[in-house]
Amino acid sequence: MKPIVAIIGRPNVGKSTLFNRITRKKDALVDNFPGVTRDRHYSDAVWDGVEFTLVDTGGFSDDKEDYFSDVIRWQILEAITDADAVIIVLDGRQGVSPYDRDIIDLLRDISKPVLYGVNKTDSIELEDNLYEFYTLGIKPLYPISAEHGYGVPDFLDSLVKELPRFDTEEKTDIISLAVVGRPNVGKSSLINKIIGEKKLIVSDVPGTTRDAIDSICEYNDKTYLLIDTAGIRRKKKVSNKLEKISIIKSLRSLDRCDVALILIDSEVGVTDQDVKIAGYAYERGCGCIFLLNKWDLIEKDDKTHKKYYEHLRMEAKFLSFAPAMTISALTGLRVPRIFSLVDEVFEQYTTRVTTGKLNSMIERATLKTEPSLHKGKRIKFYYSSQISEKPPTFISFVNYPKAVHFSYKRYLINQIRDEAGLDKTPIRLMFKEKSGRIDFGSKKKNRNQGSKKYKKKK
Repeated sequence: MKPIVAIIGRPNVGKSTLFNRITRKKDALVDNFPGVTRDRHYSDAVWDGVEFTLVDTGGFSDDKEDYFSDVIRWQILEAITDADAVIIVLDGRQGVSPYDRDIIDLLRDISKPVLYGVNKTDSIELEDNLYEFYTLGIKPLYPISAEHGYGVPDFLDSLVKELPRFDTEEKTDIISLAVVGRPNVGKSSLINKIIGEKKLIVSDVPGTTRDAIDSICEYNDKTYLLIDTAGIRRKKKVSNKLEKISIIKSLRSLDRCDVALILIDSEVGVTDQDVKIAGYAYERGCGCIFLLNKWDLIEKDDKTHKKYYEHLRMEAKFLSFAPAMTISALTGLRVPRIFSLVDEVFEQYTTRVTTGKLNSMIERATLKTEPSLHKGKRIKFYYSSQISEKPPTFISFVNYPKAVHFSYKRYLINQIRDEAGLDKTPIRLMFKEKSGRIDFGSKKKNRNQGSKKYKKKK
């Protein structure tokens, strides 16, 4: 278990920049206008050998015209409640704001360590600006520059001294799940239903989630990392820079997940963009599960399920192995069943097939249906082995690897699926050249040398 540190402050004071500076990553979105960060964003950090979890939050304000103002304020209060220490970021250039006073008043009665960082203090000369903040009745004040790193090491030295010490032993067998889909299909609602709290902001306004947000949950004694992502829209509909960055981060989330939960809006049906998103997951070798969300809103008859599944399979033929189920993130319909399906997919996703068993499969497959000729010569499969998992990846040595037709490759993959019981995971199969001739050169040389000696003796 690691101590939790929450970063709070009014909009546009540099909270996310400080978050990125401390975590040494670029996970938090940064831009020069307020409201970029809305959800709580978690990432691990370490300083002077002390590990802790840092939480970035949205900007604290009381703007009645901002649709998300009240929700963000609630998120900040939750972050403070969960934290073991709190960092308040103040703006050293703009000086004291009424919002700063409101935030500090919230913290006066808490018993947790609170550190006050006066950001945008880039030099010793600018430290004179700190005097204004002493009127708030707070201390000590730390002059820092999140952007340039000025004063941050001393600030972190003070932070880690205030943190409680926990047992840092953690579970390593965590299954990572990325929840992906178009905007407004219910990604955040699903995660909130799973973890049982409103950790992520849920709204019917498309584009509410901008960062890829991580959440940990346990179910049936197993640990899962849930990654909520920004909705992926069609390229021609993506205009501003921030949304482009959000989509890139969503795609990167697929690179670090084991299983992608691809959410589809049942009311809208399977769209071209749904298929494209599924293609992104397929290209990255993720295990995939289709979740037809908002099923509670669909008028059903005896054939409704079948019609939806048939349409899905028709549109996304390349993911014929991916299981699908209907759910409702709002009501919780079949949501607990997702985990049993994830476990099945993950078990196959991490499967290793022995070399002997694999070669027997390939041999039976090639005897059953022989590969085509290449320039009048038969394509020969010499031996095969599994080189990695996540997903199961195999290599076969053949005499003409480039001549293996994609349809025959698909046939071999299907044979492996059937015999190895890998019907719910992607499979990768590669071919590499292997000469059929065996080189006995060194042995021939020894035999020749021996015959010469025999002749001399004779």
